[in-house]
Amino acid sequence: MLRRLHWIVLRRLPGPFFGWLGTLMFLLLMQFLIRWLPEIAGKGIPILVIIELIAYNLAYMVVLAVPMSVLLAALMAFGGLAESEYYTVIKSTGISFGQIVWPSLVAATVIMGGMLYFNNVMLPEANHRARQLWSDIRGKRPGFELQPGVFYDGVEDYSILVQDRPSGTNTLIGITIYDYTQGRSRQAVIKAERGTIESHAGGARLTLSLQDGVMHRPLPPDANNQDERYERLAFDRHRIQFDMSDAVFRRSESGESSRSTRTMRTPQLLTTLDSLKTDRQSRYRTLHEEVRGTLLPDTSDTTTSNTTRSDTAVASAPVSPTHESAYLALAGLEAGRHRSVTSTAAQRARNTQSTIQSTRRDTKWKSQRIRSYQVEFYKKFSIALACFVFMFVGAPLGLAIRRGGLATIGAIALGIFMFYWITLVQGEKLSERGFFPPWFGMWIANLLMSGAGLWLILYVVLDLGATPPLRRRLWDWLTSTEPDA
Repeated sequence: MLRRLHWIVLRRLPGPFFGWLGTLMFLLLMQFLIRWLPEIAGKGIPILVIIELIAYNLAYMVVLAVPMSVLLAALMAFGGLAESEYYTVIKSTGISFGQIVWPSLVAATVIMGGMLYFNNVMLPEANHRARQLWSDIRGKRPGFELQPGVFYDGVEDYSILVQDRPSGTNTLIGITIYDYTQGRSRQAVIKAERGTIESHAGGARLTLSLQDGVMHRPLPPDANNQDERYERLAFDRHRIQFDMSDAVFRRSESGESSRSTRTMRTPQLLTTLDSLKTDRQSRYRTLHEEVRGTLLPDTSDTTTSNTTRSDTAVASAPVSPTHESAYLALAGLEAGRHRSVTSTAAQRARNTQSTIQSTRRDTKWKSQRIRSYQVEFYKKFSIALACFVFMFVGAPLGLAIRRGGLATIGAIALGIFMFYWITLVQGEKLSERGFFPPWFGMWIANLLMSGAGLWLILYVVLDLGATPPLRRRLWDWLTSTEPDA
């Protein structure tokens, strides 16, 4: 009986899960393309590189879509179970809520384990490669694409205008070129009736062959004539070469030194955390020693050879400097010596203050970086645990609402997920700013959802939906109590 029941429940989960996973991935992909495709288009990026970039960015979409799909699948499966009155029949046979739900929780645990591996291994590597690929794409200049009637400024120190360019050919008609290689004040103007353009070295070099044209350019003064000169040169053929190496897409080599918090695996995060904590403690110790050496100089050699044993014992005892002792020490000094000592003391105080401020800034920055790495560490596990938490919440909630329809389930799931995600994001921001401990900021969303799940389980197990509200029961109790005669 139980085995068949478990099979019925588990059979209801894969369909909604994979269906919603595909739908959410499609929506997130469309959002990505709408936002970033205009930045990619027009740069001559190979189609395989664009597909690779999209594939790398699918990783963060999986992180968003999988927990949401688990929640939707749980709501639809258990909501449909309650809507068909199947749950009422099961409950009447004495089967408890835990006996019904535990296989689904096991399935959620398996998904959680997969997400743990994904968040700790695959997601950082995908983020790292996507970041490098984005850097390569943004560093590439747009390709050489002349449009008739529009000035093209994609070549450094040149501005090119063509009147016509027959489609499917390399022929150009009505060419005007402004040459700024000698500076804006000495620009040359080249006009030609027609020409052709050829690409060499995979597009890294372009050759523009002009025919039947004229060149206008100013010439610098010579030794015999200090006046500006002007030259008009007619030509039958003229060739210009353009360096387009920046317009050729090149892949940079993968490096490990440029990884950020979101591109690090868990061992790398922990190693960096230990290094930052060690550096911070080292700065604190160094500051303590410097300040102690400045304010409390070593006076162990001030005793003379004639000092008695008892005097030595007294001198070796730690003595805290006071304003009175400092005043007495300076009172017997000459005026020049007094100014020298006070000037030296003031300079030491300024140096100490500068050291303290520098250490404070450095340790503040390190503390902020430590919090950032700790937040990323806890987030990898928190988001993975959300798969289990959403099943923990979705199962009793589906039985409580007794609805398996798409509209109701979708609205409820969207509200829950938005609450969870906003809580997670705000917890991350507040933790990085030091308002919350990093672990609390990253786990608060799961803790709140788990508390809601426990209340929903009590609601279903105790059948609170069929129980009159507490206010009504209290009123009935008060009205049913007759006063003593």
